[in-house]
Amino acid sequence: MADLKVNIAGVELANPLIAASGTFGFGREYAEFYPLSTLGGISCKGITLQERPGNPPPRIAETPSGMLNAVGLQNPGVDHFIREDLPWLRQQGTAVIANIAGNTPEDYCAMAEKLSDSDVDMIEMNISCPNVKQGGVQFGTSCEGVGAITAAVRKHCTKPLMVKLSPNVSDIGEIAAAAEAAGADAISLINTLTGMRIDIRTRRPIIRNNTGGLSGPAVFPVAVRMVWQASQRVKIPVVGLGGIATWQDAVEMLLAGASALQIGTVLFTDPYAPVKILEGLNRYLDEEKLASVTELTGGIRPW
Repeated sequence: MADLKVNIAGVELANPLIAASGTFGFGREYAEFYPLSTLGGISCKGITLQERPGNPPPRIAETPSGMLNAVGLQNPGVDHFIREDLPWLRQQGTAVIANIAGNTPEDYCAMAEKLSDSDVDMIEMNISCPNVKQGGVQFGTSCEGVGAITAAVRKHCTKPLMVKLSPNVSDIGEIAAAAEAAGADAISLINTLTGMRIDIRTRRPIIRNNTGGLSGPAVFPVAVRMVWQASQRVKIPVVGLGGIATWQDAVEMLLAGASALQIGTVLFTDPYAPVKILEGLNRYLDEEKLASVTELTGGIRPW
């Protein structure tokens, strides 16, 4: 069998599969299906400085080949996570990645300080959340915004810092480069694409928030393209996500330039998907006579 270990910004993972934030909670429910040590890591549900109740329902809806969600970062807050969830997670034999989101730079910096003093392996900074100091513009939609928030958090973060990028931009390569220049140790992409559906009988949006984040297989080709473009611009590791549902998807994303992968929406329909993806990935590596999964990263052959 090939070596599945990968190293992301100094954090060694037993394999390249990470449960994506927002789809895996804090892991307790999925631990009923298989040992969480099966995974290379868990990117925990996004946490904020204070507890948040999330958006009112309806806030999740199925769409062709995917789903829309506007859950609104419902979570118990960073202190509760450190006190109640992290000790249990540390016993599961997998890397623990804390995903953070905030409304202001101060929110992010405060959480980075708290988590830097905790036992998490890495911090993933979600910069697709509203920035109220800029009138609701997202941090992650401009090079200036990405650079400023990354540089600010870097000063308060002693853990490896991974920046999760928004796909709702004109040039993902420039955004990736801005994150790297400001001190990111790794980047992850893509976050959800903004989408909307309307109930033609009630004539209301099917989600109370009007718009939501589109995820699932429908976004996979966009994710592959953006991971490829970002990997051309940066030297830091790229963690690819967005619609990965099969081992073939996993191989494709690695070839596009990803060093590790996050598995998300497919978990709602098949909680065993990571197990199946790992089995298929192992078979593929053996068939291709590859000694390590790292040999796939960026292995796309140009025309």
